[in-house]
Parts: sequence; C-alpha cells; structure tokens
Amino acid sequence: MTKADLKKSIAAYTAPRGSFEIVDVPPLQYLMVDGHGDPNTSDEYGEAVAAVFGAAYKLKFLSKGELGRDYVVMPLEGLWWSDDMAAFTSERDKSRWSWTMMSLVPEWLDGSHFERARDAAAAKGGSPALDRLRLAELAEGRCVQRLHVGSYDDEARVLAEMHERFIPEAGLRMRGRHHEIYLTDARRTAPEKLRTILRQPVDPSG
Repeated sequence: MTKADLKKSIAAYTAPRGSFEIVDVPPLQYLMVDGHGDPNTSDEYGEAVAAVFGAAYKLKFLSKGELGRDYVVMPLEGLWWSDDMAAFTSERDKSRWSWTMMSLVPEWLDGSHFERARDAAAAKGGSPALDRLRLAELAEGRCVQRLHVGSYDDEARVLAEMHERFIPEAGLRMRGRHHEIYLTDARRTAPEKLRTILRQPVDPSG
C-alpha cells in the first residue's frame, strides 16, 4: 500500500529559507481546536494538541483499514492572532495570544469519518479538548510565506519584516490570521534547528 505524504503533494507545504514568496493555497480541511493564552504555560494548549493528534491517528488507522488509503499524519499547525499585532512582533506577549491548533486531513475523509475517529479517541480516555475538536475547511488563497529556521522566539524579526516591508512593498495588505506550520517536533529538536513555515494571507492593497 502506497503511503501518501501531503507535504510533498501540496506545493504550499514547502517554502524558501531566507526570502519571502507569494503562493496560492487551495482550500484544505483540518482538525481544529481553539484556545487562548501562552502555549508554554497553558494546560488548555497541551490538551488541544493532544486532541488534534489523538483524532489524527485514529483517522489514519480508519483510512488505512477501511478505505485502503494510508498517509503520513500531517504536522501540527497553528493560527495565531491578537487584538494588537505587536504582541507577535515587538512585544511577544504570549498571554495575549489566541490560537487554533490544527492538522491537515486528506480530502478523501469526511465528517462521518471524523466523528467516528473523535469518538474512538474519546473512548480511550483522550484529551478533554476532544469535545471542542472540529473538522473544518480553511480557504486561505493568496499568501506570503517563508521558512524560518530557529527558535520560535526568534520569529519576531522575520514577522516584522514580512508585515512592515515585504507585504506593503508588494502592493498587498494583510488579512486573516497568522499561520505557522511546524515541520519539526519541538520536543525532539534543538531550538536552533526548528523548521517552521510562517504564512500570512494577503489581498491587493488597492
């Protein structure tokens, strides 16, 4: 059985290091859980991530066993926002962050598959955040993105350059929510080697 890897088949899941690029991201479906607060200190954040991956692996096994379609579980991703964007750049005040933690799900799986996978994860004593988990589509469209290599706290300079220089100079304006794709596992990777795609949806400024 061939194992699909959506990171390789969806072009927007690669990004250049050291420069920004403009990409068109197709509508995609994700497992999602919303929350608020510092991801380093919040129990809510850990419960959300556990819910996402608890259901993600149940979905993978369901797809392989019942549909004969195996795939690589996609990495953790996050949508991040705050009433003041300086909370992400100059101030880095994580207590003011809101977030949606998520993981991409193949298009051949639907709501009925999701409900069964979520129920199976809950039956095994999974995260309490499973009650808030949903399967939803995200249509980002035109985006600016860049690969960041290094610690999460070192993103501030890159984001400031993206928001304040590249996007306006390209005749664009920001919309939607800041999006991060975590290509490496922070539990097993040195901070200076973390690989994260930083993405921002945009519209023409005119």
